[in-house]
Parts: sequence; C-alpha cells; structure tokens
Amino acid sequence: MMMGFGYGGLSMILMILFWVVIIVVAVWLLSRLFPQVTGFTAPPSSGKRSKPAESPLDILKQRYARGELNQAEYDEMRRKLLE
Repeated sequence: MMMGFGYGGLSMILMILFWVVIIVVAVWLLSRLFPQVTGFTAPPSSGKRSKPAESPLDILKQRYARGELNQAEYDEMRRKLLE
C-alpha cells in the first residue's frame, strides 16, 4: 500500500515544487519592495579616492594664477590668512 503517495510520488514532488515557487516569488517581491536591504556587499565605488580639501592658501594661489586678483590683493589676503 502506498499511503498517500499516489501516482508514484508525483503529488509530493508537485507540492514541493509549488512551495519552492511560492518562496522564490516572495523573495523576489520583497527584494523589489525593499531594494536597499537586499544587498550584503558594500556599495559599489568608482575606485577613486576623494582628494583632500584644499587649504584657503591654495585657493588664494589658484585665484592669483587665474588672474582674478592683482599682486596687492593677493599679498593682503595672504597676510591675513597667515596671521
């Protein structure tokens, strides 16, 4: 006697397949609803390091090099920055 395993166990295989499909669909749906929670890896980066912030004196030198400041303005601002 087969006791519930009719059709050679086909019903048991179909039941397992049914639950696997339900679980896969649930996981897929949850990953779509909550995308920020699904990843277990670090967020992708471009591989570039951010360059350090420029000092005010560097910015002043760049402005002088571009011609935004004349010699007197540059000297005065530089003196104030170095105080």
